This record gives sequence, structure tokens and C-alpha cells, in this order.
Amino acid sequence: MRGAIVGLILSRSEVAREPGLNPAPDSAEALRLARRIVDLASDKQASDILLLDIRGVSLIADYFVICTAGSERQTAAILKDLGEKVLEEFARKPLHSEGQSDSGWVLLDYGDVIVHIFSPTQRTFYNLEQLWAAATPVVRVQ
Repeated sequence: MRGAIVGLILSRSEVAREPGLNPAPDSAEALRLARRIVDLASDKQASDILLLDIRGVSLIADYFVICTAGSERQTAAILKDLGEKVLEEFARKPLHSEGQSDSGWVLLDYGDVIVHIFSPTQRTFYNLEQLWAAATPVVRVQ
């Protein structure tokens, strides 16, 4: 997990140097993106989807979207759909990603929104809800 956080910090600083890969200009746009990611994950049958507002507790992003995928195939489907729809609707690609469908945890860093897709086992192990307990829950889809 530490490597992921370092990667997030690096990717956010890289954004400023690369034209065309700028994060959303304001928090309202970030929230719109985060809510759309929640909808897309729900459309692909992800479970226990949580949108956290982390602005008050962290500088690495504005929002976290955390969800659970029941299989590698479902994780791959969520990743594919998120990638296509976010690019199409928001003209944005992840600045950084970590993990693979078969690893049990995939992270997509959109700068102001960070998406975590977990297998049930890895979600329990990492327990991000507890780690980020000071964050404000915005949406929870069970």
C-alpha cells in the first residue's frame, strides 16, 4: 500500500507538467466524476460501493470510490467500462494505476478521484473504511 501512496503523490505532481492531463478544475467537477464512477461500478454489479469525501483529511485527492468485485472477470469488466466511459464523458484517463484484475486490488488515480476495486478478501484485509474513518461518507450502495 505504501508504494501506491508514493505513486499517487508522484502522479499528482506529474499532472502539472503534462499538458492535456490536468485534473478537474474544481471540487464540483470532481464530485460529478466520483458519482458517475459510483454509477458505472453499480451498473457492472460491484457491491458495497462507498464514496468518501477525503478533502478534510488528506491532500492526495478529493474523493475515494471503494467497491468490491466478486471475481477477476467482474473486476476486468468494471475496469474496462470505467476506462471507456470516463474517457468518453470526461475526456480523462487514469493518471496512474496499480494492480491487475487477478491481484484482488486495483487502484485508478484520476487525480482528484481515486478508485479502489477490491476482491472481498482484499477489501477486508486493507479495510480502507477504517483507515479513512475521519472521511465523510457521501454515498453508500450496498
